[in-house]
Amino acid sequence: MADKMSLVFSYLTLRKAIGWLGIAFPFLLVLGAWILFRTGIQFSLSSYYNTGMRDVFVGTLCVIGFFLLSYRGYDHDNFIGNLGCIFALGTALFPTAHGRVAPGGTDLAGILHFVFAALFFGTLIYFSWVLFPKTHKNEQPEKRKLQRNMIYKACGWVMFICIFILIPIYLLLRGTFAAGLDRYAPAFWLETIGIVAFGISWLTKGQFILKDAA
Repeated sequence: MADKMSLVFSYLTLRKAIGWLGIAFPFLLVLGAWILFRTGIQFSLSSYYNTGMRDVFVGTLCVIGFFLLSYRGYDHDNFIGNLGCIFALGTALFPTAHGRVAPGGTDLAGILHFVFAALFFGTLIYFSWVLFPKTHKNEQPEKRKLQRNMIYKACGWVMFICIFILIPIYLLLRGTFAAGLDRYAPAFWLETIGIVAFGISWLTKGQFILKDAA
């Protein structure tokens, strides 16, 4: 029994660690760039690879990736976690094009970065939409579990809308009236909202939010 409780505790701790790391990620980049290098907000999170915060950008994504590799859950959670690790590492190791340009750029590394980043967010959405709401077979979910499921679904939708709808629309319209929005770095803020939603989803899975009744 003690070993089982220890295992449950370690899984909850891992989920919370992933959640906090996800939430802290964009703020570490912004504050670190501003305090240490007097660098303003970049076009996107990926653009921080081309600033003095490169090591933080790469290192944080690698840590998140290896945390996902260590994650264990039901059914094919392990497989999805392994994919998430690969996609996170790919996002970190293939840099985006230099400067305030659309994510990905036109070079091969930039294109791979864009593909890996999209796939990485896709796995995070899959965790929130499909894997996290699952319950043990033959068990009826309790009230807290149902409430957490609502948060998972909401976080998944926030990530999907920000990353796969709003950012593509903005990038498509940059050649028209949306070009004037560049000064506000909308891609950065939409990515930040998406990554914070990812963190909230994992904190909820770790029962930092809506913990089961004792």
